[in-house]
Amino acid sequence: MSNSNVFDLLGPIMVGPSSSHTAGAVRLGGMARKILGEEPVRGIIVLHGSFATTGKGHGTNLALSAGLLGMDPDDERIPQALEIAKERGLNFTFETADLGDIHPNSVKFDMLSRNGQHVQVLGSSIGGGSIVIKEINGFQVEIRGDYPTLVILHRDFSGVVAQVTLLLATAQINIASMRVSREKKGAQALMILETDQKTDEAVLGLMRKLPKIYQVLAIEPLE
Repeated sequence: MSNSNVFDLLGPIMVGPSSSHTAGAVRLGGMARKILGEEPVRGIIVLHGSFATTGKGHGTNLALSAGLLGMDPDDERIPQALEIAKERGLNFTFETADLGDIHPNSVKFDMLSRNGQHVQVLGSSIGGGSIVIKEINGFQVEIRGDYPTLVILHRDFSGVVAQVTLLLATAQINIASMRVSREKKGAQALMILETDQKTDEAVLGLMRKLPKIYQVLAIEPLE
């Protein structure tokens, strides 16, 4: 039994003794991967609060890495996540820090993709496997992974929001919630839209061609 761990004892369906530290952590890693748009080749993972103090015993580092690799919370390979990452030539490193006034089960991902895309994501595991993304690249957001979600990076310019919502209305895609934040007037801004229907590639292509739009990312709901 000297080589056994919580994964061996509890099996692949419940990947650890705490759904917040394990199942929720896998979902956080998975959502961070979706926001980046592909598998990260480098990830600095900063653990906060109880993630930092008790996460290793709960396998949180393995769970977060598994999510970044695209695994589901019941994947039998989760205990080998760091080994699999190494085999793929991916570099995940872990740090601890006080991330401020945020849920104790929180983590900040600083990720780089193969095509050079750099994204920072701050999220929390809030219990029962549920998660919430609180920041993307410093912009405050509220993404829980329950709906198809559009993340649109754009310039703060008159008419951009109206053009995006018009495209969605024309495609008969209903907006469930929407939030727009900006660095300052006329600077970079971030639009987050949760929708009742998935946005197809044709509509996404039209959005990407709009003036002042830098990036459009479509995130499917978590399993």
